[in-house]
Amino acid sequence: MEYEKDIIVTDRLGTVSMDSEVEYLAHLLCLGGTCRYRFNEREFELHAGDLSIVRKRKMIDKVHASEDFRCKIIYAAPEFIELSTPQSNYGMKGSLALFLNPVMHLTPEQQIVCRRDFELLEARIADTQHRFYRETLINAMQAAILDFFDFHAALYGQSDISTQNASIMNRFLKMLEDGTYREHREVSYYADCLCITPKYLSEVSKKVSGYGANYWINRYTILDISRLLRDKSLSFVQISDMFGFSSPAYFSRYVQQNLGVNPSDYRE
Repeated sequence: MEYEKDIIVTDRLGTVSMDSEVEYLAHLLCLGGTCRYRFNEREFELHAGDLSIVRKRKMIDKVHASEDFRCKIIYAAPEFIELSTPQSNYGMKGSLALFLNPVMHLTPEQQIVCRRDFELLEARIADTQHRFYRETLINAMQAAILDFFDFHAALYGQSDISTQNASIMNRFLKMLEDGTYREHREVSYYADCLCITPKYLSEVSKKVSGYGANYWINRYTILDISRLLRDKSLSFVQISDMFGFSSPAYFSRYVQQNLGVNPSDYRE
């Protein structure tokens, strides 16, 4: 049920369409059964007690839930998440790690905490008569985010990212999320926009995420291309033109290099 456009809590898949104009962040706690899906060109499977946090839902496909699958899902608009996220550089490390693996296997103790966070958010959403309604929602979401940080840090270790490096990486990824890679796939372009050298951008990216800047440019590019390749109404020439490749042959080589198959084989 939708209580406010900023945040939606539901107990079933498909409440918010993948093609929704708002790129809601999806926080799904599996309560029973199993659910498989593909994200970032990798297969994942959820079991009871697993928490899945997906920032780019349009990268999800091939969703298959068992008949006994039960879950609770929080959809939150990006602007609301930004308002609710505590001033901690850990968020950068966490979001990058979740881009690579959106599933956290929670301990029984963490599951109790997570369910409590979901229940508090539901209660705050329903309490529309509260004179400080929006503030209570933000407060409840912030508490949940801090717990998500804690779960993630327990799994992957604490973060030591400087404010400057977090800011650079945030701005770099923001350009990629805005689709800049369709026209620019050179590290030097992004470095110029950030007023730093390409070498420094790659060093920051490696330190923050474990991967160089070129990895993220190619990752965003190939994920977008693979999504478009699944749309059989688009020709390979059309897709190639969208990304400014100099020729369909160059486009085919790029796909082969990054997906391991040529466009025709991938589409099949």
